[in-house]
Amino acid sequence: MTDSALPPPTVRDVVGALDARYPRAWAEQWDRVGLVLGEFDTPVRTVLCVVDCVPETVEEAVEAGASLIVAHHPLLLKGVSSVAPDTYKGRIVHRLIKADIALYVAHTNADVANPGVSDALAARLDLVGLRPLVPAEPGSPAAGEGRGVGRVGELAAPMPLAELTAFVARRLPATAAGVRAAGDPQRLIRTLAVCGGAGDSFLNDAGRAGADAYLCADLRHHPASEHLATGGPALLDAAHWATERPWLDELAGWLRAQFPVTSLVSDLDTDPWTVHAVSGK
Repeated sequence: MTDSALPPPTVRDVVGALDARYPRAWAEQWDRVGLVLGEFDTPVRTVLCVVDCVPETVEEAVEAGASLIVAHHPLLLKGVSSVAPDTYKGRIVHRLIKADIALYVAHTNADVANPGVSDALAARLDLVGLRPLVPAEPGSPAAGEGRGVGRVGELAAPMPLAELTAFVARRLPATAAGVRAAGDPQRLIRTLAVCGGAGDSFLNDAGRAGADAYLCADLRHHPASEHLATGGPALLDAAHWATERPWLDELAGWLRAQFPVTSLVSDLDTDPWTVHAVSGK
């Protein structure tokens, strides 16, 4: 709840706190994080936390009276030569500016944070004894204090892969894609590695970490097949949005604890896949 007795923070105040929690130096060099647009001196009374800044989540922010969107995925990741209103991203930029809504992005810098995106995913699955799947490289800006990509932890109780897949599907936000698994359905899973978002570049790391199974998004046919053929952990593949959506709850709670603001979370499913049918049925 917002404490009306306290003055609202400004965009500058909230950006400063977010930058301190998720330093921009922790982001990958190719990433684009931080404040994208907005007036620094605008008061912030309502914040909307989203995975994707798309027209639908922007309208959610407008309807909620938000003056700041905190998004996980960058709106302007690749260079553009125009934000004209007849372009997709240009329309979003113009709508935000006209509605006086600032936009802030925390992406790979939030992925490696502790707590970060994968911690929230692990918490949804009640994992304990967490450690980074890929610790931040020594000497890098994010090194130390348990930071790094992904998390590895122990399940509250071991379960077969088939049962674990159903458990994950129940615990994650619902999407048309659901959750699929690769490996022996009866394989007993005790140690689970997780990574919010695309994670097939860390398949070998899951094996080295001693995981019995690895959960992430956007797994591809050939890397997954070759991974299993060489004795790697079982795999669980969920929708990209579903693996990152849990972080929004943690983020919103932290914002409410830092500032007298109303911090909302978008439950709009922005996964592009909207229909799922089982082949042959």
